Amino acid sequence: MPEPYPPGIEPYAHGMLDVGDGNRVYWEACGNPAGKPALVLHGGPGSGAGLFWRRLFDPAAYRIVLLDQRGCGRSTPDAADPRTSLAANTTHHLIADIEQLRRYLGIEEWLVVGGSWGVTLALAYAEQHPGSVSGLVLFSVTNTTRREVEWVTRDMGRIFPEEWARFRGAVPEAERDGSLVDAYARMLADPDPAVRERAAREWCRWEDVHVSTLPGHRPDPRYEDPRFRMRFARLVTHYWRHAAFLEDGALLRDAGKLAGIPGVLIHGRMDISGPADIAWHLAQVWPDAELVLIGGEGHGLGTSMTSAVVAATDRFRA
Repeated sequence: MPEPYPPGIEPYAHGMLDVGDGNRVYWEACGNPAGKPALVLHGGPGSGAGLFWRRLFDPAAYRIVLLDQRGCGRSTPDAADPRTSLAANTTHHLIADIEQLRRYLGIEEWLVVGGSWGVTLALAYAEQHPGSVSGLVLFSVTNTTRREVEWVTRDMGRIFPEEWARFRGAVPEAERDGSLVDAYARMLADPDPAVRERAAREWCRWEDVHVSTLPGHRPDPRYEDPRFRMRFARLVTHYWRHAAFLEDGALLRDAGKLAGIPGVLIHGRMDISGPADIAWHLAQVWPDAELVLIGGEGHGLGTSMTSAVVAATDRFRA
């Protein structure tokens, strides 16, 4: 199986795109300016487009475009600041940002590569703008439905009971039997900075737990940064409590709009955060998608998952 491309793939262009509503999103382009255009949609929401994404593409063959979605990474304003409003930060705003960036860069269509939350965004974008998408490579497949949010925030307590008890116990007692994502969002908006910080810390602690299904898992070092914790927790709870601002089940219902767009769905059988049935159901209604289920892999880019993603982008080079 192929390995990721060597590090050191640096941008040949970058900038801040004014997308309105007081938001400016950071973008960069790497690889071959005359190559096949490809767009990266990072996870989270709120993670930002890290350097490793560049290594999933052959830099001689691809014009690799990375985008930090609204409020995170190098985009401004920063959602880590509690004064930053998230009112103009929805899936529909992000889709419009992607299209504005595509037109700004003079790209007719691009291969879209997304992981986790980036899969939800990629599917929503492709179903709304199928003519802008030449193909899709999606790993750790999610649809961010209300059922998925309930699974992550409540049902997984059956698998991690001690850790979930701490996660649930961090919210006010009167809210523990209701929507935990709503409770955390309220805590993250509390005027008391100590309440906000505790909520961000406990939310990110739980995030680290439910991806820790494989031996040798190490805590994500990004959660040690208080600004990253706050940014990530605010954006995830904002999108999750609104089920990605999409009609529930719409991505699966409208998958017929992807007809003619080739895709690869790559998913780990040990992914507890996003069970494999999410990817399987999508593959049943998207006739041009190939489903790749990888044993012994969980949520995110483990060794075999990374190899599968690189193999997929290599196949789409031509």
